[in-house]
Amino acid sequence: MSMTTPEKEMKTLPLNIAIKRKRKRYTPMQITGFILLCVFSVVLLFPLAWMLSTSLKAPHEVMSLNIQFMPEKILWSNYADIFDKYPVFLYTWNTLIITIMNIVGKLISCTLVAYGFAKFNAPGKNILFMLLLSTMMIPWAVTMVPLFVIFKEIGWYNTLLPLWVPSFFGDAFSIFLLRQFIMGIPRELEEAAKMDGAGVLRTLWSVVVPNLKPALAVIAIFSFFYTWNDFLGPLIFLTDPELATLQLGIQSLRTQFNVEWQYMMALSIVSIIPCLIVFFIGQKKIVEGITMTGIK
Repeated sequence: MSMTTPEKEMKTLPLNIAIKRKRKRYTPMQITGFILLCVFSVVLLFPLAWMLSTSLKAPHEVMSLNIQFMPEKILWSNYADIFDKYPVFLYTWNTLIITIMNIVGKLISCTLVAYGFAKFNAPGKNILFMLLLSTMMIPWAVTMVPLFVIFKEIGWYNTLLPLWVPSFFGDAFSIFLLRQFIMGIPRELEEAAKMDGAGVLRTLWSVVVPNLKPALAVIAIFSFFYTWNDFLGPLIFLTDPELATLQLGIQSLRTQFNVEWQYMMALSIVSIIPCLIVFFIGQKKIVEGITMTGIK
């Protein structure tokens, strides 16, 4: 096979000139954008860095008027102290239970509802879907008091049930995301499964769900972040210290007469670590799931 003209030219040029030609040239706009991204990244990461610094300081350094970023002596013992003085494992266990149940509830309920909206024809389906989407415009603060009254009347107050049972009744944003994704799945796949004798649930489980993995991953990750960092929900429905979550545990360090800032920051860092791990593991899934939602 004959060599093309550019390849011949690259072969005849000296090595240093060929390397220069292969190098990608960046425009001034790209360089400026990169610099701005670096600056904004530093600005956004500074509070996290200051939180880490505070968690390693002694109490007198935290309250000192001479503000300094690096502590005089790094006290890793602050992290050991929070596990000795406070039931961090209990807080983590309660938070983990609520988070897992929320993820399972949303994945099951939202998949079923989204499949119905995407594939079944029924009178008034579009009106019901618009009503569902309209619930996204209602702030949670508006429904907070009615929900509290309902859960208190049925005996669920001061239990974990109000924090995860509602997830089994669906979520408007997750249903919308899954519906858009399901509409992009070719109908021929479902028709082939029906010809093989598969019912509705069998088709959903064997054909639709395997194609929904990116969208399901997005919903699971978003649900994890929201539930893991939820403070207002546990604050309203829980009073028993044995049921406290990590966010309530952090707030409990702030008493009326004293605030142990170094321990509060250390516990905050501990609570952030799972979120960072989940984000770095699932960041590609987040982009893939949201981008593929609009592709049909």
